Amino acid sequence: MDSLSLPTLQRRALAHVAALSSGPAADPALRVTLNFHPDRLLDGRPMLDAMAGTGVYSSQFVTGTSNGGLTAHPGGDRWRWESRIFGGAYDGAAAGERPVYGALNFRRYAVGGAPRFGSAHFRLDAGALERTTFCYPDSFLEPTDFGVAARLGLIALARADERDVLDDYIEAQVHGPVRPARDAEALVLDPCYRGTDVEAAAGRLGCPVEWHSGFRLTVDELRRHPGYRGQEYVELGAAIAVDGVLDPRIVGEAARAGRFDPQAVKKVWHCLARFGHPCEDRTAVATGASGEAVSAWTDR
Repeated sequence: MDSLSLPTLQRRALAHVAALSSGPAADPALRVTLNFHPDRLLDGRPMLDAMAGTGVYSSQFVTGTSNGGLTAHPGGDRWRWESRIFGGAYDGAAAGERPVYGALNFRRYAVGGAPRFGSAHFRLDAGALERTTFCYPDSFLEPTDFGVAARLGLIALARADERDVLDDYIEAQVHGPVRPARDAEALVLDPCYRGTDVEAAAGRLGCPVEWHSGFRLTVDELRRHPGYRGQEYVELGAAIAVDGVLDPRIVGEAARAGRFDPQAVKKVWHCLARFGHPCEDRTAVATGASGEAVSAWTDR
């Protein structure tokens, strides 16, 4: 789907942001990625199973779930941010008409543009750039800098900034439905899900499945960073760990068990994503189903 195929509502939102944008056109080789946790539940069903059933990647206005804040309701913060960014285009829109959120993977990380929000990501095809708007920093900070593919000065802003790895992303809002079978070049998963129900569900989405090099954090390493999210989350991570190790599957099992505060488990994920992810490893690659390397991230 391209921008000309969008309904009036979405085209109005794109035009509003385009009028606020400046800078050179984006490199057409860049991709928008949608990071998420593939093993979380949606209405009691595994997320990928639910997605395979609908064929659509939905926003939190539809799902009521989020890997960030849960404010997607009329009058909530997410609703207010969208009203400001898109000039009120979505104020009266149905939930399914609103954009979905991801990041422009301008650093070409194999783990996606915003691993803060999950170990897996959909890598959308080149056509998605035409129907995506961008802001920097994240919309919850009420940014004043915006972009579209034809005018994207945000990359220079982000490269000049000094942010933590988990905050180092250009937020992307993809307008119009995102259907993995049609719009995704690949679903990229952590290798801890090989041979699991997550891999089986991924195979029903209708898009290729690839694997990045993986998130893995020992409790010993976690204990070296009590100031990152707080000592209480170090202790929770140590309690969740299996044989002294955390990976996305282990954290996902803790999230689904319901024995811990979901926001606390999210902080444990942040620690794993920050200190156990391959963005510091310049050999990190994503691999196809056969294990063949298909993409590498570039030097920062």
